[in-house]
Amino acid sequence: MQIIENDQFKAEIDEHGAQLTHLFNKSEGFDYIWNDDLWPKHAPVLFPAIGRSEKDAYFYNGQEYKMPQHGFVADQDFKVEKNTGNCLILSLTDNEITRKYYPFAFKLTIMFSLNLTGITFKFNVENIDNKDLSFSLGSHPAFNVPINGEGTFDDYQIDFEPSGLTLKQFEIVKTPNPYRDGKIIKLSAANGSHINLNHEMFENGLIIIENDGIQGVLLSSSKTKHSIYLSLDDFRYVCLWTKEGANAPFLCIEPFAGLPDIAGHEVELMDKEANTQLQPGQKKAFEYMITLR
Repeated sequence: MQIIENDQFKAEIDEHGAQLTHLFNKSEGFDYIWNDDLWPKHAPVLFPAIGRSEKDAYFYNGQEYKMPQHGFVADQDFKVEKNTGNCLILSLTDNEITRKYYPFAFKLTIMFSLNLTGITFKFNVENIDNKDLSFSLGSHPAFNVPINGEGTFDDYQIDFEPSGLTLKQFEIVKTPNPYRDGKIIKLSAANGSHINLNHEMFENGLIIIENDGIQGVLLSSSKTKHSIYLSLDDFRYVCLWTKEGANAPFLCIEPFAGLPDIAGHEVELMDKEANTQLQPGQKKAFEYMITLR
């Protein structure tokens, strides 16, 4: 386990999966990040797939490859490149296990850096192969709601920037696992760019918001002075999720650069909707910041 901290915050990151497991407000002694066996994860990294692949597989050059939900990164041990005390850099390169799922040479580097207002995530994907590669990348942080135990889940709200949006989502079907069905529908729980949280809105599972140009999302409540803001300029989509049917006191706010498959459509990887493609030697960086109050 790696630790970084400053005067305001302390973060713990597990090298296994490069997962942020704790993010403490030091002055008030509480954790922003979910920790409970009801959902035994915290903030998984999603690579090189997001969500479910049809038949848990895809095609590349006519050959079928298996792909676990959200990819394979959560089961990989990252190398510690550097820990300066308030900044941590982890990396993963392809290996014998990853090449069974994903026949590409790559390097994924993740930097976690604390500042006076929160934590920044920087992801860099490098194609070190001699052929083009295609990938999705996402982050899956789960936040305790209520924050610091103040109020209840239903006392919280989500506001998207810019304001004035009419929020839309991809319709989700369960087969029994959640997939897209290819349709885009109005997000019925939203009033413009504002959502009052409740557990009923997650009965059908995850909510992937389709609106282009979202710059950020704020989680807040009148019951607390604390809030959580995610900047999302580098991510085309954002997903909201909590465990269905559990009245769970957490909310995942997930930046997505990529999408789950459409039900019934096993895809050719190089044609996969919303994926990023890199030519040999190319790199692609993604960044988002969590601002805490």
